[in-house]
Amino acid sequence: MMFERKRTMDNVLLARMLFGSSLIFHIIFATLGVGLTLMILIAEILRVIRKDNDYGILAKRWTKAVAILLGVAIPSGTIVAVMLALLWPGFIEVVGQVIALPFTLEIFAFFIEALFLSIYVYAASRLSSAMRIISVFFVALGATASAVLITNVQSWMNTPTGFNVVNGQITDVRPWEAVLNPAFGYTAIHVTSSAYMATAFVVASVAAYQLLKPNLKESEKKYHRKGLMVALVFGAITSLWTATNGHTSAVGLHHNVPVKLAAAEGLFETQSNAPLAIFGTPDPEANRVVGGIEIPGMLSFLATGSTDGVVIGLNEFPRDEWPPLFVHTLFNIMVGIGSLLIGLSFGALAYRIVFKKREYPNWLLIPLIGSGPLAMLGIETGWIFACIGRQPWTIYGIQRTAEAATKSANLGTFFVIFISLYVFLLVITALVMRYYFRRNPLINEFDSQTTSV
Repeated sequence: MMFERKRTMDNVLLARMLFGSSLIFHIIFATLGVGLTLMILIAEILRVIRKDNDYGILAKRWTKAVAILLGVAIPSGTIVAVMLALLWPGFIEVVGQVIALPFTLEIFAFFIEALFLSIYVYAASRLSSAMRIISVFFVALGATASAVLITNVQSWMNTPTGFNVVNGQITDVRPWEAVLNPAFGYTAIHVTSSAYMATAFVVASVAAYQLLKPNLKESEKKYHRKGLMVALVFGAITSLWTATNGHTSAVGLHHNVPVKLAAAEGLFETQSNAPLAIFGTPDPEANRVVGGIEIPGMLSFLATGSTDGVVIGLNEFPRDEWPPLFVHTLFNIMVGIGSLLIGLSFGALAYRIVFKKREYPNWLLIPLIGSGPLAMLGIETGWIFACIGRQPWTIYGIQRTAEAATKSANLGTFFVIFISLYVFLLVITALVMRYYFRRNPLINEFDSQTTSV
């Protein structure tokens, strides 16, 4: 009996590790695919408004990057879908009855994205400026819609609605009620804004790296400065938007999944004037976060709009329904990175606009180079927090993770195989990117750019 229980728990852990690693890998390409398409649209609009072909070159090179990224995003997304079915049959059984609609609609969103991307890539030279903008608009719309529709299932897992359970059987399914679940609005906006934000800082990181190179021609410097400026403005707006919606998400957790908010903030006792704990380690024995900084009343204010508001603590829930307490650290990393990127983007813009400095100094370019990897780390920790913070539930309050997992053996072998595959794909993608842009240096783009505005 003990051996069987241990094998079951090991199987659940391996299933979580295998699926989690697949999602962590895929989310890199999905995030950049969503964000870059909107940045291409912005570059095309700026090209027309400013009558400046440098923005056309930005759009062209970002499009090449999107094409390469999609080459990995599509198969890795397919792997995630297959793993979802193979590793979580109990979950799929419920999903197939209640929340299959977003998966169906996502196919049409991807169709729109792929169709108009093909038109834009292969017929751009034959399209008018207006038609190019319209084509890229639909590419960006399809990419964002795909992300929102997949996120819809994640939000439903946190706030499952649209069905009843009678004697263990699902009845009275209401598909649109499931789609429009309480968490959908703020979750979709947060995922979308954070994807835009992360992509902006990845682009800023690449532009800052190029500007740090010695002996750049003045035409190349101007080009990279424009790219950096577009990325910083876009990054500043979207990072502030992400932070604002992050607050809305916290309010949503307070109402819908209070145990997740309590774990994120390391709050054990239900109380008014609840403190916001920054860093530190949640200690169940001490009933508090040890070694952190506490701001009295701030958690109550953020969750309820008043320092007198009551926030539910972990002790209101059975211990076996607590999420792992390290989600407090994940949450702090995510919020800390977001705050840092807001300060960095607005600081860099102030240096350029307020102080009217034409060149960025090295001491500012170096942290900007680091902003891209930091933003992607924020995306990863955010997704891990979103999934781990729901444990031990796959569908909150309805189905535990152990009930949803496969009973198949040999998951350890699959884990090693797929981790090796993901490392291989990452290396290959980096090499292809490097090879393409070295074979097609920026100077060639300046020489061959003949498209009129």
